[in-house]
Amino acid sequence: MGALMRSHDWTASPLGPAHQWPQSLKTAVRIMLLSRQPIWIGWGDALVYLYNDSYKSIIGGKHPWALGKPTADVWREIWADIGPMLATAMTGHEGTYVEEQLLIMERNGYPEETYYTFSYTPIPDDDGTPGGIICANTEDTQRVIGERQLALLRELATTSSDARTWWDACERGAAALRVNAFDLPFALLYMTGPDGDVAELVATSGIDVGQSNFPTTIDLTEGSVWPIEQALRCQYPVFVADLSGKAGPDIPAGKWRVPPTDAAVIPVMPTGETGRAGALIIGLNPYRLFDDAYRSFLQLVAGQIAGSIANAQAYEEERRRSEALAELDRAKTTFFSNVSHEFRTPLTLMLGPLEEALADVGEDPETQARLEVVHRNGMRLLKLVNSLLDFSRIEAGRTKASFEPTDLSTMTAELASNFRSLTEKAGLKLVLECAPSPERVFVDRDMWEKIVLNLLSNAFKFTFEGKIRVGLTYDDKAALLVVEDSGTGIPASELPRLFERFHRVEGAKGRSFEGSGIGLALVQELVKLHGGTIDVTSEEGRGTAFTVTIPKGSQHLPQDRLQAGRAFASTAVQAGAFVDEALKWLPDQPENDEASEDATTTTGLGLHQRILLADDNADMRDYVRRLLSADYEVETVNDGQAALVD
Repeated sequence: MGALMRSHDWTASPLGPAHQWPQSLKTAVRIMLLSRQPIWIGWGDALVYLYNDSYKSIIGGKHPWALGKPTADVWREIWADIGPMLATAMTGHEGTYVEEQLLIMERNGYPEETYYTFSYTPIPDDDGTPGGIICANTEDTQRVIGERQLALLRELATTSSDARTWWDACERGAAALRVNAFDLPFALLYMTGPDGDVAELVATSGIDVGQSNFPTTIDLTEGSVWPIEQALRCQYPVFVADLSGKAGPDIPAGKWRVPPTDAAVIPVMPTGETGRAGALIIGLNPYRLFDDAYRSFLQLVAGQIAGSIANAQAYEEERRRSEALAELDRAKTTFFSNVSHEFRTPLTLMLGPLEEALADVGEDPETQARLEVVHRNGMRLLKLVNSLLDFSRIEAGRTKASFEPTDLSTMTAELASNFRSLTEKAGLKLVLECAPSPERVFVDRDMWEKIVLNLLSNAFKFTFEGKIRVGLTYDDKAALLVVEDSGTGIPASELPRLFERFHRVEGAKGRSFEGSGIGLALVQELVKLHGGTIDVTSEEGRGTAFTVTIPKGSQHLPQDRLQAGRAFASTAVQAGAFVDEALKWLPDQPENDEASEDATTTTGLGLHQRILLADDNADMRDYVRRLLSADYEVETVNDGQAALVD
């Protein structure tokens, strides 16, 4: 620029030949030319324009024409913005300073949005009067535009993240676009239907439906001035010129004084399996070129909206699946409740006459044995049906407990004592350590009975030697029931799922393989109804301990269920039903010699032919043995291992 100034003909300029310039101007020009900061100088009343090499990037296509021209001619398009500030500086009393000043410059042949931080500082002439100004510039255009674009993307992510329907995601996304009305003066979001042949207008930003000639639906199979089909097919933005000729004269201007002259159709491509396709029609910033940076930004906006739509649709699908599962669960609960009630009626009608028949059977041991088998298994079925009924009531929220102040130690000891003869017969030791109750504890007695009996039955099933301990202690806040055994234990991997309903530990060694897998799950639900907790610790080969914690007092319980009457018939069964079922898990006692002799001397087709029967249900073993013993020698064992040894 120094060389260009020396070669420039200044004779026709108000400055005159360079050798006649005031010393103050020469000094200012020398400072300007040596600076790496973009700087220009305006001198004299016309503010004749001088600038350095760094300033050429700012003045753009006006270089070198602008050199030596009056500033009012060089920047005629922004003179209304900078003229008053220059006049202030030319008074010589104070300079001016602005940050991120918006200036619509025409430095490359078109009006362009720019932002500058600059100052106008007076330069005194040699006589001390104001001779001109010097201006140092910093261009902020890319930073300002980048920050507002990031702000829009953040707003899109925040606003649309919790949309629960795809339509809601569209409306929220369009509303967020209003944050940046500079780059998106207006926008319209079209989404295609299931067949993809029609695009429907679902949301707008900065423009009202019916404000212009934008249709509410666009048939993609026919020609349209809005190339949505082309954008979706190419998956790339399509530029649309002559916006006023296509959309009419009433086009929103956004943050600008003039409306957009062009538009772009940005495809909104589906993401994931549930995404929907569509397109954004965006009015373009009239003071920016539709270059790669602008295009990429609009694609990011469309991608953000597409992601929000896909997330909302995924949520909708998940909600529909959840509702379907919930409906199935309600149907299952209703079924279990209904079928449990239906089962209880015939069971009651069978067990009542059975008990009468057992009382009247007299001296017929064979008939008595048969009736006892029927009665015992009827009680077992009733216990299972009652458990299912309890579950259905809990799931349906229909469980109506009756919490009464109870001497928990006495009640627990009495319940556990029912297992003493059974444990002694199995060679186990039953230890009861129920400390006297310092105060009565509020429990539903039927529920507490089920908790204790289920835990004891479970302990007996998996304990072959050693002991079962039932302990009841108290602290300041709660009663603690511990049912501990020295049984086979539970693998650590199974502990997290132990209280899941219908879950059974695969391969667990027990006295019986029978079971529904609902006992412990039911215990947990009953404990929760008391406001308590149940925990388990176990080590394979060393045993298991269940700890039930029941809070003292009644503040944690529903106040309307304290000593309340029962809304439903009790589903508790006598402790004898648990004991009788567990008794049949024990190995068979040796048959007397007379019975064995009868079996081996039976004549018939199967004489001397031997059958070995293995089954873990004692009643089933006895029943099948009786059926076959007339023709075969039948030996029974209670598991496959015993059969192999035999």
